[in-house]
Amino acid sequence: MNLSVPEYILSIKPYVPGKPIEELEREYGINDSIKLASNENPLGPSPRALTAIQNALANLHRYPDGSGYMLTRKLAAKLQVKPENIILGNGSDDIISLLAQGFLQAGDEAIMPQPAFLMYDIVVRAAGAYPVAVPLKKMCTDLDGIRKRITANTRLIFINNPHNPTGSIVLEPEFTRFLESMPPEIIVVMDEAYIEFVRHAGCADSLGYVKSEKPIITLRTFSKAYGLAGLRVGYGVTTAPIAELLNRIRQPFNVSSLAQAGAVAALDDDEFLAETMQTVHAGLMFFYEALDRMEISYFRTHSNFFLIDVKQPADAVYEALLKEGVIVRSMASYGFPHFIRVNVGRMDENIRCIEALKKVMQ
Repeated sequence: MNLSVPEYILSIKPYVPGKPIEELEREYGINDSIKLASNENPLGPSPRALTAIQNALANLHRYPDGSGYMLTRKLAAKLQVKPENIILGNGSDDIISLLAQGFLQAGDEAIMPQPAFLMYDIVVRAAGAYPVAVPLKKMCTDLDGIRKRITANTRLIFINNPHNPTGSIVLEPEFTRFLESMPPEIIVVMDEAYIEFVRHAGCADSLGYVKSEKPIITLRTFSKAYGLAGLRVGYGVTTAPIAELLNRIRQPFNVSSLAQAGAVAALDDDEFLAETMQTVHAGLMFFYEALDRMEISYFRTHSNFFLIDVKQPADAVYEALLKEGVIVRSMASYGFPHFIRVNVGRMDENIRCIEALKKVMQ
C-alpha cells in the first residue's frame, strides 16, 4: 500500500508490553510459570472490588456513567479535593494521551526523564511534538537537568514518582524549588502510579500543589496497589480549568461500568490495601537479604519493583529465567543492558525467583 503517513508517526517505536503468561508458556513449552514482570499486585484484585463487579454485571446492557459520578465523588472525598478537580481515564495512560492531545501542537516540546514510562515519548510524537529526554542522575530524576532544557517551546514536563524503572523518588524540598521555578504556561505531569508503596516521609506530595492552583496534574491508577490492572481505570487530579479542557476531548464512556464499580469499592478496601503493602515490603526485604547473600548488586526501591544488576547481558538472563518458568523484565530497551526488573510476588513466587536466579547466574 502507498499510504501517506506523517514522519512523526513513523518515528514512534511501538510500546512492547510484557507477554501474558499463557503466551509465554505456549512459546517456550513451559508450565506453572510465575510472572514478576509487569509490577502487578501479587494478591490479585481487591475482594470488595470483585463483589462490586459481580453485582454490576446485570447492567452490562447499559452505557457507563459518562461523568463517573460515584467514583469522582468518592475520590474527591478521599483526596480532599473538589469533584471538578478530577478526570477519569481508561488507565492513567489514557490521561497522558489526553494531555498530549489537548496541550501539544506540531513543533512543541515535552520534557521527560530518560529512561521513563515509554508512553510519554509515544504520545508526544503522536501529537507531532518533540520529546526531550533528560538522562537520570545517579538513577534518579534530574530536576536541575530538566529545568535547563526548558525552552520557549516547552509545554509539558513528565515526572514519574516513584520513577519507573529505578524505583527512586523525588523529595519534597527539591520538587518545591523546581515547581516554583516553572513558567506558568508549562504543565507539570506527576505520574504517581506507585505512590501507595512509598514509605519515605520526605517524598514529594504533588496533591498539595494541585490545591495551590499551580499548573500541575497528579496521575494515579487502580492497576497496582488495588490490583485492578485488567479493568484499566486511572485518574488525574488537577486544577478545574485543566480538568475541564481534558474532559472536552476524552471519550464520553472511557471508563467502563465494571471499572467504575470496582474502583469505588476498592477505595473502601483498607484491609486489602494494608495486606498488599505488608506483602510487598516483606517481599522486598526477602529479595534484598537473598541477593546480599548471593553477592548480587541491586538498586533499592520505593515501589513494588526493583532493579537487579546481573553483570551480563540482561536479555540473556531474561531468556534463561523464562526457561525456568520465571518471567521478569529485561531493562536493555530502557538503556540498562545489564539490569533486569523484578516485581514482588507472593512469598512462594519470590523464593522460586531467587532459586531460578541462583541456577541461571551459576
